[in-house]
Amino acid sequence: MYSRISSIPSRLARDRPVYNGFLKRGPSSYIIPHTPFRSTSSTTSSRPSETNYIPYVLLAFASGAIGYAASSFNAPTSQSSSKEPTFGSLADYRRAIVELKSSFADRDGIITTDPDELRIHGHSSHDHHHGESPHSVVAYPESTEDVVKIVKIASKHRMPMTPYSGATNLEGHTRGHSSGGICIDISGMNKIIEIHEADSDLVCQPGVGWVEVNDTLKEKGIPLFFPLDPAPGATIGGMLSTGCSGTNAVRYGTAKGEWFLNATVVLPNGQVIKTRRRSRKSSAGFDVTKLFIGAEGTLGIITEVTIRLAPVLPTNVAVVQFPNVRNATEAVIDILNQGVGIQCIELVDDVFMKATNIYGQSTRRWPEKDSLFMKFQGPTPQSLKETADIVKKVAQRHGGTGFELARNQQEANDLWTDRKNAHYAGLALIENAKGWPTDVCVPISRLPDLVQQTKEDLASIGLVSPIVGHAGDGNFHAHILFQTDEEEALARQAVHRMVKRAIDLDGTCTGEHGVGIGKREYLTEELGEGTIELMKTIKRAVDPLGLFNPGKLYPDEKPSKKH
Repeated sequence: MYSRISSIPSRLARDRPVYNGFLKRGPSSYIIPHTPFRSTSSTTSSRPSETNYIPYVLLAFASGAIGYAASSFNAPTSQSSSKEPTFGSLADYRRAIVELKSSFADRDGIITTDPDELRIHGHSSHDHHHGESPHSVVAYPESTEDVVKIVKIASKHRMPMTPYSGATNLEGHTRGHSSGGICIDISGMNKIIEIHEADSDLVCQPGVGWVEVNDTLKEKGIPLFFPLDPAPGATIGGMLSTGCSGTNAVRYGTAKGEWFLNATVVLPNGQVIKTRRRSRKSSAGFDVTKLFIGAEGTLGIITEVTIRLAPVLPTNVAVVQFPNVRNATEAVIDILNQGVGIQCIELVDDVFMKATNIYGQSTRRWPEKDSLFMKFQGPTPQSLKETADIVKKVAQRHGGTGFELARNQQEANDLWTDRKNAHYAGLALIENAKGWPTDVCVPISRLPDLVQQTKEDLASIGLVSPIVGHAGDGNFHAHILFQTDEEEALARQAVHRMVKRAIDLDGTCTGEHGVGIGKREYLTEELGEGTIELMKTIKRAVDPLGLFNPGKLYPDEKPSKKH
């Protein structure tokens, strides 16, 4: 287990005052000694005086692309005439491994070809997609400089590179390439570098988890938190790269909002950039930070992030049952339109409630009905009570019964734990079953149609799945259970139909899990060929050798039509 906070070098410790392991600067900034890797890019600007500026833009873009490709650090010529990358041979990979081991010979454990390590990094029990491939070597960088060195060596030998951190991905994001390659595990880069309490932000390395960030803030008595809440093991770098969200999204939005203020990124040619400064907002040029949010490690490797924090407010939890999913969803829409303090509003179906009872970890036995789990938020106990009263009346208008409001913090924690135990509770439904977790998202008003049609579909093929949804966003999760290869094939087909159904309802193939290899085939239908080609154009410009996380995110090229 890596330490959450870096140790202070003795030289710095002698020269500067220390506050609880952080260096103190100003009334509300806690700084861990750190020398940031400075961007190698420089900025100049000019603007043509003529009204017709299009030729200048095209010329600038072309010049930049040529210059970028030429700077690929002794890498072979870029794929200018072919859209498909050409990777190195096994002999090239062996030479790359020798060079990597030599470059990091002064430190143990940075480079490994241990078979167990390769298996762990190339396999995930969280997904069931075809085409599992091991990596050739695993690297454990400790700094931006380490990542740059690894990227340059891998590029020189045309070796695919796959970033890896929390390993909570569900769509095969960290699978190895079929030809082999290097897995760059940044989980050891897990330090909190600076906390700026007055600015409500924090600078950290990508391997630190959001849970650890919030625990650290709580331990230090800083009344702020990072509100994005995917799986507990998720790390900041992975959260940024997959465009994650979680149960708090109805109140705080997703990773594609303003929660990642900037990022330090190692590009495929080894260049290091910082996407912007730390100010809360900026209208200076493109929002380059967002270029990497959701890019899934295909454009750059994140080595440092500034995240925005929110104030911790009092909360309470309530649960209410409904006769069906449609009534529950209509209640959600009505509740959100009241403007009351809703932090989370989660839809669970009768199968989920049955699973919770079977799992046996709850402090109560639940009615096995479609239900809403809600977390209220407000600055005072009176505001929480007012929200609960309004929500209770709205729920009753839509057929809600058994409204239960936590009487104290322990009871609130117990109620919310039942919702957060969804994964393991679902597995308890069928002994020795495996689960296929997947998600889609639709406009909230279409959620009842999606849930009803999916439940009917699964019942018709004899498969069981608890349904859990971030109802305030229209985000719907299924956890399809299977035991045999035949049932796994049925589950795969059911996921395909569920995704197509969501897109037909003007939704998306993935609300918060990302694309990886599991959802690539749906992107063209969802986004359109023009958007996909623009994404691929950006990919080819930034990564002309196609070495960063190949085989993920971007749909395969369609065969050209013969005339």
